[in-house]
Amino acid sequence: MKAKNEPQNSLNSDTELTKMAERLKSLRKKKGYSNMDIFAYEHGFGRAQYGRYENGQDLRFTTIVRLANCFNMNLKEFFDEGFD
Repeated sequence: MKAKNEPQNSLNSDTELTKMAERLKSLRKKKGYSNMDIFAYEHGFGRAQYGRYENGQDLRFTTIVRLANCFNMNLKEFFDEGFD
């Protein structure tokens, strides 16, 4: 049951982070990287830190912008798929 003041279409942060993780995995693989360690290294992310992103742990907005840049996308393109 939703709280009285909670909007009908409220987002669940855990669900949205899972979607983000799946989107990152999908984009990495589309870019030809089967191994996340190599992608992380070639784009200046620590291996463990990037692994946390693909496992659905919270990340900052500035990191989302940086990741979108890695895939040569703007934010609209980045969020265009996988966030229905």
